Amino acid sequence: MAKDSGKDAAFTPARSPYGPRPLGALIPALTRPAFRRKSPAGAQLMADWAEVVGPALAAVTTPRRFGIGTLTIACSGPVAMELTHLAPQLIDRINAHLGRTMVERLRFVQAQQAPAAAPPRPEPPVPLPEQVEQAVATVPGEELRAALAKLGRGVYRNRS
Repeated sequence: MAKDSGKDAAFTPARSPYGPRPLGALIPALTRPAFRRKSPAGAQLMADWAEVVGPALAAVTTPRRFGIGTLTIACSGPVAMELTHLAPQLIDRINAHLGRTMVERLRFVQAQQAPAAAPPRPEPPVPLPEQVEQAVATVPGEELRAALAKLGRGVYRNRS
């Protein structure tokens, strides 16, 4: 029986007799289950919600679900009325944060109870070890440097 070289062959890399498979060939199989439950854009939006809408709205709203063009937001009744009027500006802010037009509609659902009053205040930044700080300083690009510094602080936060 001849081996089918159809569509499935493109997604399944052949094992190399000369060594291990490339890492890029393994990534889709690992990330597919996670992205099936939550899209990367939805996860990013939920993680950065306070930055996107501001602390005042983040204190009274919670993003619940991100579907095809629709973002579901949980809030109390009076806040939903206010958000209905602010919807065009809110959609613009969200899409600007995501970098492309992904949210076309907002859907408001009433929360069973009021969301948590405000997210806890961020801890003061953890100082990076001198060696790490020097390595980050040599990286070109302001945004990349800031992201690497933030990652370093996250890694060293739990170390004593």
